[in-house]
Amino acid sequence: MTNKEIAQGLVGLVGGKENILSVQSCMTRCRLELKDYSKINMVSLEKSEGVLGVVEAEGQLQVIYGPGKVSKVTAEVKNLTKINETKFGEDAVKETKEKLKSKNDTAVKNILKKLGATFIPLIPLFVSCGLVLAINNIAGVYFGDAYKLTTTAKIVSLIGSSVFSILSVLVGVNAAKEFGSQMPMMGGVLGGILSSSALAGITLFGSQLTPGRGGIISVILVVVIACYIEKSLKKIVPDVLDLFVTPLLTLTISVMAALLILQPIGGFISDSIGVIIGQTLSSQNILISVLSGAISGALFLPLVMTGMHQALTPIHADLISNVGYTVLLPVLATSGMAQVGATIAVYRKTKNERLKKIAKNGLIAGFLGIGEPLIYGVTLPLGKPFTAACLGAGVGGAVMAFFKVGAVAMGVSGLPLALLIADGKMFVFLIGVVVSYIAGYIFTGMLGFDDPTE
Repeated sequence: MTNKEIAQGLVGLVGGKENILSVQSCMTRCRLELKDYSKINMVSLEKSEGVLGVVEAEGQLQVIYGPGKVSKVTAEVKNLTKINETKFGEDAVKETKEKLKSKNDTAVKNILKKLGATFIPLIPLFVSCGLVLAINNIAGVYFGDAYKLTTTAKIVSLIGSSVFSILSVLVGVNAAKEFGSQMPMMGGVLGGILSSSALAGITLFGSQLTPGRGGIISVILVVVIACYIEKSLKKIVPDVLDLFVTPLLTLTISVMAALLILQPIGGFISDSIGVIIGQTLSSQNILISVLSGAISGALFLPLVMTGMHQALTPIHADLISNVGYTVLLPVLATSGMAQVGATIAVYRKTKNERLKKIAKNGLIAGFLGIGEPLIYGVTLPLGKPFTAACLGAGVGGAVMAFFKVGAVAMGVSGLPLALLIADGKMFVFLIGVVVSYIAGYIFTGMLGFDDPTE
């Protein structure tokens, strides 16, 4: 089937174009807002060509097609429905908000969702800058210190580290948007203040202030408070004074709250995380380090399912900023690798031709670190292979922790992550990758699974 034919089938199976309020795509999913979700022919949709999985979450119908394919199918759906991805219309926006306020949504889920959305626009920058750093990293390993002192190396390093040098400003702007500010640039200003080198020359109550203390965590905390202050002021400040009084008081109160309360709190949280990481994954006690890696790797896939993995992004950013690399990322990446191994086992043992096709197509993305097609198309629906992947990730995570493997940037996973490994440990990282593949495969063989009928 052509992409247009697949799109026509999708539109028909969700109740026709009149039932579609909005359509947009992410890396792997076509996300649909519908008027009436009871009109979905779920059985036929899950079996339709090109579909790797179907998820109903966050007030949306999310149809997984995989990277590349999804953008083409979504474009055809837009042509059929005449809906623009960036302009939904008031009814769609209103209905989406009502769904997000449903009883199934909790405050924690909404906060995590906003936290994740804060970093999503930055992912292309993380990837591109990460790849630039990867090139510099490889050149440094190959040519040695002589290369690192060259002008070329310094310029390439400048480009690669660019997003991280202003990360607090970018996060501040995005967080302000997500938490409802009408002045999102205020978030960027607050992020800039907290990371300003001028703080080093200020002593407050006998303590010298530290630029960037608390890292991204402090920025997010102060932006949330600023959004609350802004909304409160708009209720009481006269309209004629709003343009001047609201931003003035919001900025002043937020900065003072940040310097006196929030930055110390964020610093304590960040420092505590650093201590935990330093005393577990990076511990010289092999038992503690390996156990920490095993637990972290094994629990990551359930976090991805619930969306709670987004909360780990600031930790990676802080570790890279403070230490130069994150030892947590290679450990967590083993979850996707173990899932690849589990999927290979399913592919070899299943008699179901459709499942074979889904597994085969999903493996391509899985090797590149994109795990959603495998989670929702293979391992999770079968149950036991998902558990096997978690167990396999525990083994892989233990290996990564044992060898103290770290990544100099984030934004990629799977095999491409090898390009970002610090201290010349790329080969060791690849050993961890193979171990994760094998462990996921073996655990799936041990646990088995109920092969679905055609």
